[in-house]
Amino acid sequence: MTTASGLLHSETRTVLLTGATGFIGRALTRRLVERGDRVIALSRDPARARRVLGPAPAVVGSLGEIDVRDEIDAVVNLAGAPVLGRRWTKRRRQVLAASRIGATRGLVDWLAGRAQRPEVLASASAIAWYGEGGEAALDETSPVGGDFRAALCNAWEREAGSAAMLGIRVCRLRFGTVLGRDGKLLGGLLPFYRLGLGGKLGDGRQWLSWIHIDDAVELILRSLGDPLFRGPVNVTAPVPVRQAGFAAALGRVLGRPAMLRVPAFALKAGLGEMSHLLLDSQKVLPRRAREIGFVFRCHDVETALEDLLRPPHAARPGPTVRLLDDLLT
Repeated sequence: MTTASGLLHSETRTVLLTGATGFIGRALTRRLVERGDRVIALSRDPARARRVLGPAPAVVGSLGEIDVRDEIDAVVNLAGAPVLGRRWTKRRRQVLAASRIGATRGLVDWLAGRAQRPEVLASASAIAWYGEGGEAALDETSPVGGDFRAALCNAWEREAGSAAMLGIRVCRLRFGTVLGRDGKLLGGLLPFYRLGLGGKLGDGRQWLSWIHIDDAVELILRSLGDPLFRGPVNVTAPVPVRQAGFAAALGRVLGRPAMLRVPAFALKAGLGEMSHLLLDSQKVLPRRAREIGFVFRCHDVETALEDLLRPPHAARPGPTVRLLDDLLT
């Protein structure tokens, strides 16, 4: 069977997945099951994980529950507490660090103690690794940033990278903003935009590096089977967009105005340091994925939003129909 990424997949593999109940984890689990792989999902709340994921994946509450005779071909590490939603107090920073750095260290230590080890560890990181980028184009050769988010991602990647000493191929997946109906960003914006309350954040000139959920999942799948995928890989679409452009595209797809503006000072006052997630500029390009030959399904953000938000098979109205709609409403 050939996957959408073009990689031949003809045998069942066992994939250990952390963070399976998250937005990306749920989509990845579905794809793995669809293509015939066996999934072992690690969750702190196994009962909830079984409700969310259904009967197909095997769910465990700890790594110790996995039988030593179980041969694991690949590990995908997506675990991490959400960065959106709560102010980054000292306590919250500790939670963010423990759920990424500590959890990844525990995973690698567990792998070190196994006689049989997976071929590959695909471990999540984020483009926050680069810090504020302004107008600069950033790729996998760019240096690490200097803020809290960059330091967190750098430490997270170092823990994952230590698995290479065990003979495991390590792919560090630096995710941009992943767009999907169930994602926190898009899901949180939709109610406001549908009321005509969408628009620019700050001056709207900051770059937003995004990717369609389907492309993100296919990149993960490709990293599991393609030995060329190792080291840092940016999980972003080839065409970043300015935040004002994203707002305008979302408004057009929903057929609503997106003319409002939330000043930067209001975001900083309301969100504190977390406002950097919305105001920092990061023009991140998927250089490594393109070099390896990954084919993106969605290059521009409006196409991605249309795919995610328009009803299936719905045709875009022509100019005559739009004019009639305008006259009747």
